[in-house]
Amino acid sequence: MYYADAPHFTRGPPLRRPGVSPALAFAINGRFYAQPVTGVQRYAREIVSVLDGLLDDRAARVRLILPPAATTVPALSAIRTCHAEGASGHLWEQAILPLRTDAPLLNLCNTGPVSLRRQIVCMHDTNVFDAPGSYSPTFRALYRVLLPSLVKRGAMITSVSHFSAGQLAQRLGIAPRAITVMHNGHEHVYRWSAARSDLPARLDGIRPFVLLLGSRARHKNAAFILRQAAALDALGIDLVVAGGSAAIFSPTESVRASNIHGLGFVTDDDLAWLYAHALCLAFPSRSEGFGLPVLEAMALGCPVVASDQSCLPEICGAAALLAGPDDAPTWQAHFRNLVTSPALRADLRGRGLERAKAFSWHNAAQGYLALLRDI
Repeated sequence: MYYADAPHFTRGPPLRRPGVSPALAFAINGRFYAQPVTGVQRYAREIVSVLDGLLDDRAARVRLILPPAATTVPALSAIRTCHAEGASGHLWEQAILPLRTDAPLLNLCNTGPVSLRRQIVCMHDTNVFDAPGSYSPTFRALYRVLLPSLVKRGAMITSVSHFSAGQLAQRLGIAPRAITVMHNGHEHVYRWSAARSDLPARLDGIRPFVLLLGSRARHKNAAFILRQAAALDALGIDLVVAGGSAAIFSPTESVRASNIHGLGFVTDDDLAWLYAHALCLAFPSRSEGFGLPVLEAMALGCPVVASDQSCLPEICGAAALLAGPDDAPTWQAHFRNLVTSPALRADLRGRGLERAKAFSWHNAAQGYLALLRDI
């Protein structure tokens, strides 16, 4: 069981506030800049951005190494960007990247070059082991080889929640204390602007709505909420489904109903509008490493109804309504209570805003600097 104060406890070496010295030098695996932005890539981008602000641009010797497909180069001041040409994807990461790395390497998106020893790898979850049906056979097989291999080569492992760290320790045969928890943060939502979204025109006349961020990953359990469309309709509630899918996921069922509004891809500004106007975010996932949309919703004052599985009780604390991922009556009761009780909605908004303060990109980036000084 994880309690509301869980973010204040951290596995791994104690973190100290890093003073960046002239001797600090490392490289960052920039493969994620060639990938669509999901929660994992968001994590990496935000950590790099905050690291850049923490580093002394006169003293730091830090490189962000990018694959050829990364055509949009981030604007950084202290971190120098460079491309390593040749190959792409996992082949680039395993064969090209190690040849361009002469310092400790920071990998923020689950994998890294198996040939390197001096590196940090953030492994976000164990879903390829715990929810194998969500992924394509190729993706599943690759990750089941890469993750244990990185541990055997001595990589320093971080993860994004205590739940995920515990699962990784069990799956990879390492001590939980050897994994340092570096949570996601929430500050990026303050760069979003609901005023720039065109959704008010697209959703003109919509009733109170539950927001569901769609994904084809089976462990996300989106179909469970879609199947409740008729019950929501009877309560006068619409269902807005935002987001797309990815090739790594296995197909999942789809449901059609008159009160389901599918938006497909949405921008960050669209997300700001959706979080600001939704009755709640529904997050019924069976397996998560962190669950970034839950934190985003809380940071923007959107009530959350979430699964009581995996890391979600740890992240939500007492700031959300929880229910089993197959318990339709309880989910419907939560939706009914939210639509009929302004006081409940206000209470959850206040709890969520306070809870979000416990999770900071700034704190995570400082933690990475401390680890990089000791690697």
